[in-house]
Amino acid sequence: MKKKDFWKGFGAAIAVMVVCVLVWRTALVQQWIPWQYLPFDIGMSKSAKMNLVEDFLDKYYVDDYDKDMVKEGMYAGMLAGVGDRYTYYLTADYLKQYLRNNNGHFEGIGVKVYQTEDGEVTVYALMEGYPAERAGILEGDVITKIDGTDISGLTLNEIANKMRGPVGSTVDIEVSRQSDGSNQSFTLKREDIVEKSVEGRMLDDEKGYIRISGFKENTYDQFMEALNDLQSQGMKGLVLDLRNNPGGLVRIVYRIGDELLPEGVMVYTEDKNGKREELICDDKYLDIPMVVLVNGNSASASEIFAGAAKDTGAGTLVGTQTFGKGLVQRLFTLPDGSGLNITIQKYFTPNGTSIHGTGITPNDVVELPKEYGDGDTVPQDEDTQLKEGIRILEEKI
Repeated sequence: MKKKDFWKGFGAAIAVMVVCVLVWRTALVQQWIPWQYLPFDIGMSKSAKMNLVEDFLDKYYVDDYDKDMVKEGMYAGMLAGVGDRYTYYLTADYLKQYLRNNNGHFEGIGVKVYQTEDGEVTVYALMEGYPAERAGILEGDVITKIDGTDISGLTLNEIANKMRGPVGSTVDIEVSRQSDGSNQSFTLKREDIVEKSVEGRMLDDEKGYIRISGFKENTYDQFMEALNDLQSQGMKGLVLDLRNNPGGLVRIVYRIGDELLPEGVMVYTEDKNGKREELICDDKYLDIPMVVLVNGNSASASEIFAGAAKDTGAGTLVGTQTFGKGLVQRLFTLPDGSGLNITIQKYFTPNGTSIHGTGITPNDVVELPKEYGDGDTVPQDEDTQLKEGIRILEEKI
């Protein structure tokens, strides 16, 4: 009899606990009870928690929602939780764009645009010799429609994708011309657009100038073409302009460094286990006086070159403190076409300096005139940093 009473009591207790759990869960969902007053904390597997969150959204979220977008956001959130801005998730579409950008060419019409806070898409640059320029689109034009579709409300990435497409296909562009208030329509045939990341010219009979805006797949070839051209004109000193260069591919900056820097370590990296890897320049290089221009937007691969030039004495740095990105990322692709950009190493200049978070201080700190910011194009006769670089070369040649 006592055993029977025990099991009756035990069964009643279990029933009460089940009812309590259901009441507490309902109370929590309905916001009856503050979370800090919950009586217990039950561990959950990741899959169980995700399924439960999805159940709550399905049952209680006030509007319809895109489940695929929620999943993409979840993956992005996982990498954001690392706390490193350079470690992030790329959707399949974004990964394709990322790879196109690093290739140094894309299929499109040769126009660069930005989006204002109120959503207007404005042309800020035209790539010389390509369809948009040839057709008569002007800097300052506001794009209003693409292929007859109003683009208001679209993201800049969505708009860029609409302008891109297979070589030989056409796209209709409608713009509002701010200079005269007119509306203009253009039908453009898409081409393979080669981005120019290198610009070279002689400053005078002895001094050459090369500007590199980013280190992409085709940057080395463009650099060598410019360098050979300047050498054929009798260049005896070089100004290498890395201002506003956000970086890019490490293997490309290494190839360029191997042309301009003396024999020895250009940069070395260490991973989470302390494993060290070195990029070493050979003894064949252009041994002429060099000035490297840098500023607060010179980052990553640009800082690898600048740090090596300073540490080895191969070049004099002129300008302002660099950005301070001393991390190396690797892109991992996933089977569904998406990707992970993960910081895998820290890098150090030849002298063992980590510049992450601090940047590199130039040998000669020179500010631009106050009316010009780092991102502005400065007329050569007002470019105090370039003028100082020229003065230094004159002393060394």
